[in-house]
Amino acid sequence: MSHSHHHDESTKNLRIAFYLNLVFTFFEIIGGFYVNSIAIISDAVHDLGDTLSIGTALYLQKKSKKPNDKKFSFGYKRFSLLGAVITGLILFLGSIYIIIEAIGRILEPEHSNAQGMFFFSIIGVIVNGYAAWKVSKGKSINEKMVSLHLLEDVLGWVAILIVSIVLIFKDIHYLDPALSLIITLYILWNVIIRLRKSIFIFLQGVPLDIDKDKIENEILKIENVNSLHHTRIWSLDGEHHVFTTHVKLNKIDSFEKLLLVKKGVKEIMKKWPFVHYTIETEIDKESCDIKN
Repeated sequence: MSHSHHHDESTKNLRIAFYLNLVFTFFEIIGGFYVNSIAIISDAVHDLGDTLSIGTALYLQKKSKKPNDKKFSFGYKRFSLLGAVITGLILFLGSIYIIIEAIGRILEPEHSNAQGMFFFSIIGVIVNGYAAWKVSKGKSINEKMVSLHLLEDVLGWVAILIVSIVLIFKDIHYLDPALSLIITLYILWNVIIRLRKSIFIFLQGVPLDIDKDKIENEILKIENVNSLHHTRIWSLDGEHHVFTTHVKLNKIDSFEKLLLVKKGVKEIMKKWPFVHYTIETEIDKESCDIKN
């Protein structure tokens, strides 16, 4: 599958998820108050946040496809990463809100319409399940974060479905908010993990799939390479990585030897998922003017 086709497919999937969430949010708000379910009302508020974050993610995903220009010499791929961070923060805040609401309902239980909850939960599982399935095929962190949004919705609706079935036979008031609380805590834990990863990449940490020491050791084995310094490795969006380094050479007495060193370094670079790399070579008597 070509890279451009992957981008088109990811944008299409995000667009589907956005419109499904937008329409379903209004459906939830009406239904939640009708059946008096805190789980449905909380999910409606959360879905409203989802819709806003998915819309933001969709915009930034499309933006990330733009080629490099005078303003962004590396292109716009990091806009997709920005979308993941924003989505994660919205999901984090939304989860905190649901936890507070659920605890309030546990302390002060209210009666819910079990039959109405059952009806809405069936529709909720179908709609959110389809949206989650479409976005789950994405590879970018942005899509994965949105997929986590939708997974939370699916699990939430499954919980509401289970609760509604139980309430039909026995009216246990605290069951609705209790299950909502459990699902939200589980998702919140995963959000924190994904958010930490997104922020780590955003702050240009060394990608976890890159072994800096291994790369440097391989380069040092090349003939006429004396040492390395100023090695920098970071990721544009979690998938596309960048590498730069300064290679100190020795016993370079011909242009052919210099070309052999460059060829050796390039062969090593091909083994790793770098979309851009810059190798600065310095001969014996040459000094590096960069201090840090």
